[in-house]
Amino acid sequence: MGRSEERATTAETGSAGAGGGPFVLVGTDGSPSALRAVEAAAREAGRRGLRLVVAHAFIWPLFRVDLEPSVYGPTESGLRRQAQIVLDTAVARARAVAPGTEVSGELISGEPLVVLATRARGADLVVVGSRGTGAFGALVLGSVAVHLAAHAECPVLVVRGREDPEGPVVLAVDGSPDSDAAVDFAFAEARARGAELVAVHAWAPSSGPADLTPLFQSVEEVHAEAGRVLDAALARAAARHPETKAEPRLLRGSPREVLLEESEGAQLVVMGARGRGGFAGLLLGSVSQALLHHARCPVAVVRNTTG
Repeated sequence: MGRSEERATTAETGSAGAGGGPFVLVGTDGSPSALRAVEAAAREAGRRGLRLVVAHAFIWPLFRVDLEPSVYGPTESGLRRQAQIVLDTAVARARAVAPGTEVSGELISGEPLVVLATRARGADLVVVGSRGTGAFGALVLGSVAVHLAAHAECPVLVVRGREDPEGPVVLAVDGSPDSDAAVDFAFAEARARGAELVAVHAWAPSSGPADLTPLFQSVEEVHAEAGRVLDAALARAAARHPETKAEPRLLRGSPREVLLEESEGAQLVVMGARGRGGFAGLLLGSVSQALLHHARCPVAVVRNTTG
């Protein structure tokens, strides 16, 4: 963004991005989905004891559009003022939800997807809504949420599904590197929320016509191997999080269908960006994409960034 970057804050905030160290980032565009994300981000920042940065991407300066109000219209009609109102509303909502949390607002010139991906560097968590106010607002999931889930180096929380969901934190386990990273996130999240933790590993004798597993392993062997994957993941996590207990659930069925069903009674589903199947070059697995589009509760996507 360089010199074209423009940052403004609400009058109460002071300089944009004040303070150092980790933070929670949330993007807002004024839509109901974005305001739900702001509330969720405020709660997450409060649980972590971190500051919250509320960002609004202000794209119009890039098109050299007149940002100031018309001399013939009300003073609040200018594009710059409208953008500031969107940001101020979100900041006020965050402060109301988490009054003890430091909240700053940033008005940044740029395309939303690029702005949030860039600003997310150094964040502890990025929170976004499942859809925004763009031209394709009727889409099930916004492009910003998909892009961040696929590319962000920190965990991404996509707020979707039921309003104020209750229930356990559901952890998807499959033994992949990203799943291992998701395990630590889920254990910490369950403890911070005071919620039960359910660790789910879905297994099936065959994942499709191209799966050769049935030729070499019996159903019993596939089931036993799935159990070992789940037990190993929880054993490693128990050593790092002895204060948190997880209920293991070894469920027969496709991961997509099993996890979608589990999301019906969960307050959060945590999963790795990519599982063990599919194509290695993909940044976001098919199961992750399905949950982001159809889960009945918020979904946290975690990537293993240790190499």
